[in-house]
Amino acid sequence: MYDFAVVGVGPAGARFARRAADAGYDVLALEKGEVGTPLACSGHVSTDIWEYVPDEARDRLFQNRIYGANFRVGGPNSKAYPFYKQSEVSNVIDRVELDRTLADCARDAGADVREGHTVTAVEELDDRVRLTVSVAGEAGTVQFESKMVAGCDGPTSRVRRALDLPEPSETLHGVLAFDPDPDDGDFVDVHLTVPRFFAWRIPRGDAGVEYGLAAPPGAEVNDMFDALTNTYDVETEHFCSGAIPIGPPDRTTTRRAFLIGDAAAQTKPFTGGGILYGMTAADIAAATIDPDDPETLSAYEDAWRDELSREIRLGHLVRRCYSFPEWLQRVGLRSLSGEIGVHMDKPSSFFSREHLKKLF
Repeated sequence: MYDFAVVGVGPAGARFARRAADAGYDVLALEKGEVGTPLACSGHVSTDIWEYVPDEARDRLFQNRIYGANFRVGGPNSKAYPFYKQSEVSNVIDRVELDRTLADCARDAGADVREGHTVTAVEELDDRVRLTVSVAGEAGTVQFESKMVAGCDGPTSRVRRALDLPEPSETLHGVLAFDPDPDDGDFVDVHLTVPRFFAWRIPRGDAGVEYGLAAPPGAEVNDMFDALTNTYDVETEHFCSGAIPIGPPDRTTTRRAFLIGDAAAQTKPFTGGGILYGMTAADIAAATIDPDDPETLSAYEDAWRDELSREIRLGHLVRRCYSFPEWLQRVGLRSLSGEIGVHMDKPSSFFSREHLKKLF
């Protein structure tokens, strides 16, 4: 009997496993494959990421520093509207190695992290949760029991669906791939050429260039991706595809289960990124949930929404701008472009004293 079973060892799951183990709880963390694979997420992150990993991991993870973004309403030859800082805005990191580093942190804290363990069934009982698990290379299944289960298993969460928790408001289809030619440029390119979202180009230093986009279900994302890379005249490799949940459901807890990260759609509506939001929620869960007291799950539900709901709500407003008529996008970009004082994970920083000073 474990205190917590964590399903999914991405950033949110690994962070919760680490913090719960640090607090003295017995933690089992299960990953269906190898931690970090398959890659289905961009490695463009805010500099806040370094607060979550050991100092000695920085050189191993770091790939490039970014000072701003060129927004375009057309292709790479269309007019660029730059948004930038004098100091670095964000970093590009090795996304696979990030997951592995966070999983190692959980192991070092005492969590029992197991790869190749696929959860096939989740049964919530009065006093515990029972997980049925298929183990890679072994016949049949095994069962584990815990006082509570943390569903950190991504946008198509098995935990969420097994326990009839509501789905995210929306799920986008994201794709990305890589050009191996080195590029140490310090601006990303954002193209507002995709329905209700955008396409991007991210220089990754010696690791090459990342190209990607996301769009609502039904859109021909592969065709749009081909059009993007054709306009840049590049051949890409390591094509990745995945779901991006947008809009948290009304409820992310049951009596003995709770969701964190993409499983709870704790993501930025205007970029789809969820690393920082998911790890923020993981810290909140570890600080508020007592596995011996199911009533504390309501404290987690309230606390993560208090922390993230404003940013998510403002993020939805930012995303609406992607669907403005092209002429209005040009007017808005022209009037707002230049030096900024915003934080890439916090839309509320648009109203900060630092940014308003830059803006005016």
